[in-house]
Amino acid sequence: MKKIDGLTPDIVAERIKDLKAVFPEIFEDGQVDFDALRNLLGEYIEDAREKYSFTWAGKLDAIRLAQKRSTGTLRPCRAESVDFDTSENLYIEGDNLEVLKLLSGSYMNRVKMIYIDPPYNTGNDFVYADDFSDSIANYKQVIGDSAKSNAETAGRYHTNWLNMMLPRLKLARVLLQADGIIFVSCDDNESTNLKKLMDEVFGEYNYIGQITVVGNPGGRDYGGIARMHDYIYVYSKTDAARLNLIEDKENCFTQFDERGGFELRELRNRNIKFNKENRPNLYYPFHINTMSADANGLYEISLEPKVGWLKLYPLESQGINTVWRWGKEKSKANLNTEIKAKRMINGGYQIVEKYRESRVMARSVWWDKDTNTEKGTLTVKELFNSKVFDYPKPVELLIKMLQMGTCPNEGDIVLDFFSGSATTAHAVMQQNAADNGNRKFICIQLPELIDAETNAFKAGYKNLCEIGKERIRRAAKKIKDDAPMLTAELDTGFKVFKLDTSNLKRWNNEYTRDYDELAMRIKDFYEYLMPDRTPLDMVYEIMLKYSLPLTLPVEAVTVANATVHMISHAGDESVDAYKVLVCMQEDLSIEQMESLSALGAGTLFFADRCFADTNAMTNCDEILKKAVQEMRLF
Repeated sequence: MKKIDGLTPDIVAERIKDLKAVFPEIFEDGQVDFDALRNLLGEYIEDAREKYSFTWAGKLDAIRLAQKRSTGTLRPCRAESVDFDTSENLYIEGDNLEVLKLLSGSYMNRVKMIYIDPPYNTGNDFVYADDFSDSIANYKQVIGDSAKSNAETAGRYHTNWLNMMLPRLKLARVLLQADGIIFVSCDDNESTNLKKLMDEVFGEYNYIGQITVVGNPGGRDYGGIARMHDYIYVYSKTDAARLNLIEDKENCFTQFDERGGFELRELRNRNIKFNKENRPNLYYPFHINTMSADANGLYEISLEPKVGWLKLYPLESQGINTVWRWGKEKSKANLNTEIKAKRMINGGYQIVEKYRESRVMARSVWWDKDTNTEKGTLTVKELFNSKVFDYPKPVELLIKMLQMGTCPNEGDIVLDFFSGSATTAHAVMQQNAADNGNRKFICIQLPELIDAETNAFKAGYKNLCEIGKERIRRAAKKIKDDAPMLTAELDTGFKVFKLDTSNLKRWNNEYTRDYDELAMRIKDFYEYLMPDRTPLDMVYEIMLKYSLPLTLPVEAVTVANATVHMISHAGDESVDAYKVLVCMQEDLSIEQMESLSALGAGTLFFADRCFADTNAMTNCDEILKKAVQEMRLF
């Protein structure tokens, strides 16, 4: 029998546990001996004052903010959702710092790709007004006023932005799976600081690259130099991550055979580090029939000598005998289909491979028209028949990153915690439609109030989340209308959740003195919970606190006149039990307890009010033990 405390997982405790498993010898009386750890890692610092560091005012508080556990919850909002019971996509309204904490249990090591486009810190855009002492109740009070300007005259221009970003990036890393990738957009204002910050959080050894996106080819005519570009920094969580090749729209094949288009690539390895001396198995001759040119001007080849055929070894380079890229067996299997000979301008010959891959490694500069900022603005304007959002990222920009960082059919989760107009959600659905994928999205956005003078406000949108949700609905309809046969199984729905205080009064510190929970137990259900809360609200809070994904099926069932909620997760290997049951029925009888035990749930959660006294609680515990089931109280 265990009591849950209503707090999010203790990330620090989990990290200490991992550290203890790897380096047990650095612990003394349960505490980390950091000098011993340094010695173990071969790091001997004679003068700590001379070591390189990246620091600023408030950094320590920002780290503590990331580690502070949350008592909040995410409340389901069925009315604003689409396909709530079946969709595996999430749209979450709330301060992303608190939301990331709440997701840290259910989605730890589960997210494949993160994309964020945070505030660019131009002096006019807002920074989040984090406060180490803030509670979620305070967030609710200032929900329309939690954004502020960040003028350079404030004296903390860069530090405010860094203190906003650091705890969020630390929590984001917790959610990424081992082979996960994160993409972060920024401009010149914080580019240098962002690189240092990302190096610190993700490790400079996990830096993949910096992409320059030419979003405005005409340039913005201010500041002395007309800026045409922004940046995207790309990092992995570990060295297990690999970026995928992406479609190359510029690659138009000019040569074709019965298998399709191709381009020619020399089979010789031009790198002299690989040569006849150290790679003798790659040094062998081809024989070329110089009288056999085909429609593409390529010549028949053989690995065996033939009368009248030309013998060709890999050419010398800098006096060194180079080698082929393929071994003899592979060449034999592809003779005259994928490799042939080509005559060069100087009259000599070379062996060439028919390279058929239409995808390429992503380039470090993106300047095609699909990544133009105007393309993003036009897409949203066409969906809404009005300009309701300034400078949204183009869908095609996100699709490029999805191709690089996700796989179509592995159920990859894509997270965006500065969701804005929900471009990421739009891109996930569109790419799924294109390649029959089953990626899922999680979008998080602060319900920032919209200026009353804007087109969006006049069109009826009061905050940014209303625009984001409506965009997903409209984009989903357009995707289905454009390709009805391809999208029959496409998940274009989303479950809406909203950040709020805990549903239980006890977890919200409604009682300020010690008391015996059974003696002071409140019988009236609607006094037991916070006002306006429902049993379903409590079920989803338990899912968060018990680290269950919010997309698992939840079903209300009646068993022996007791109403319970069953959470099913068949096929989810990350969860150790087949079912979880949540019961809030008052004063359960022995018969009801036995009926609930027979449902086969691995873990059963009971409210204190389920038991008339301690004897009833003990009886339930004994009944569940016989069925090898776990009992938890809230």
